[in-house]
Amino acid sequence: MAHRKKNRNVGIIGVGQTKHSSHREDVNQPEMIHEAVRAALDDSGLKLEDIDCIVHGNMELFEMVFMPDLWHVLGTGAYGKSQFRITTGGTVGATLSCAADNLVASGMYDVVLAIGFEKLQEGHTTGGITNMADPLWFRNLQTGALTGSTAYNIIREFGEERAKKASMLYRVIMDKHAMLNPYAHRAFGLEFDQMDDLIKNSPKLVGDLKLIEMCSQSDGACAVIYASEEKAKKLSQNPVWVRDHVTVHREETFCIFGYDEKYPVTMTHTEAAKRLFERNGITDPVEYFDVFEMYDPASWWAVDWLRDFFLLEGDEHLKLVENREIMIDGKIPINPSGGVIASNPIGATALLRVAEAALQVRGDAGAHQIPREVKHALASGFGGTMWTVLTMLEKELNW
Repeated sequence: MAHRKKNRNVGIIGVGQTKHSSHREDVNQPEMIHEAVRAALDDSGLKLEDIDCIVHGNMELFEMVFMPDLWHVLGTGAYGKSQFRITTGGTVGATLSCAADNLVASGMYDVVLAIGFEKLQEGHTTGGITNMADPLWFRNLQTGALTGSTAYNIIREFGEERAKKASMLYRVIMDKHAMLNPYAHRAFGLEFDQMDDLIKNSPKLVGDLKLIEMCSQSDGACAVIYASEEKAKKLSQNPVWVRDHVTVHREETFCIFGYDEKYPVTMTHTEAAKRLFERNGITDPVEYFDVFEMYDPASWWAVDWLRDFFLLEGDEHLKLVENREIMIDGKIPINPSGGVIASNPIGATALLRVAEAALQVRGDAGAHQIPREVKHALASGFGGTMWTVLTMLEKELNW
């Protein structure tokens, strides 16, 4: 790590997740969480007593359960252990990963279990989001997480036909990836020859943002185990190393939705990418990274954000999509898991990006494994007031 050196290197040694779906009525919250915890423990070969600390998070406002970590001890196994509860909007899962890495790197704990979850059928997500905004000053944001401004901007810059085709092509590619992932919530079996029909007939949500292009609400959980270098090498034959992560947000200037040529807004994605790549000596991220698990709430945003995250110019990001270089066997695979558009248990969503990237580095992603060696992985998280987290994972400790 060029900018600073950790007290201790940290490796991911266990990954677990549930099947994600619109309704998990067969389990309550602790039971669903325990599915992911048990899977992560089994994956690592550890027992609960081997875990020193648990970091747990969700968007508690969505299920309307205050301090849910106390109830969830029944599923997390945190009784008698150190535990931290974290909530940072849609970035909860990414913040959990950063916190777990920092807790181990600091020397405070040797083995930390990060758990993210959401059971959105038991709450009202849009109601929760809109109630967080001031009803006077932020009344233009009362659609919750829905906005058509990105679609408007891309159409204005590149023309309606090209923009709409790029967004829908991205969506179909994500569905093809989701079809390979047994944990994915939405896997429709979309085909490229359906694009024109989907562009024309899919119901619109806001502006040109269509229902098929937007992420869903999902029930699900994810658990990831982090260990110090010494422990990771003892406990795992193939730990995935956390090289670096960065967090950038701009809560005080929440002005991203809309466009003004006189006062352009620097996206937190762009700022995070610049900081992360510069301090790690990465000059060509498209060439360097073998996979990017991106937090992509909608296909319009995803297409636009490729330019931000990879620091591209002009229409280079559109060409990556149009040339299908983002497919699982392409130049830079994006979301072989299917991404957020396929599964969105919000408190777990960003942690799933890290978990899926780690599985790719290990070569353990199953049917959605990239068909070449993955040495360098990037994962992102995104939420509410423009809160971006980027995480770099590596196969080897060679930086």
